Amino acid sequence: MDDMLRRARMNDQRRSQRPALPACVPGLYVQHRDRGFVAHITASEAAFSTVRALTVSVPMAYGAGQTSADTAEWLVSELLGNAVRACGDHVPLVVEVYVTGRSVQVNVHDPAADLLPHRSTVAMDSESAESGRGLGLLDLLAPGWDVVSSPVGKQIRCRIDAR
Repeated sequence: MDDMLRRARMNDQRRSQRPALPACVPGLYVQHRDRGFVAHITASEAAFSTVRALTVSVPMAYGAGQTSADTAEWLVSELLGNAVRACGDHVPLVVEVYVTGRSVQVNVHDPAADLLPHRSTVAMDSESAESGRGLGLLDLLAPGWDVVSSPVGKQIRCRIDAR
């Protein structure tokens, strides 16, 4: 019984130390998750801006360093942009960002399970490359990123060091 009370008090204390999240508005529903947040959004400039800001501030509130928070923000920006290019404007998306031990996890869900990311055959530093650099940078910043099926469609998962 004492152990249950102690765990309940620790959970209450952790909840009281959580960073503030924005109020829910049409197209943006954000909630806490263990050491991070989940945002259900409809693609828009305002929603993307809010999610990018949370991607920097929330991991830092849970002990991630500025470098990893900035990298996570870049990953979220790239993945959201790719989702809009693949699915179109106003697509419903889910973004998860959270700290796990010594890493920051970034997951972006979109409804286009059949539209998988593919790397460009043009070198990243080529002057003839008009696009396609993002996945190469993703490889550099989050080696081992992967794509899995999700109830929403597909989920792109990235893990970076929380330095």
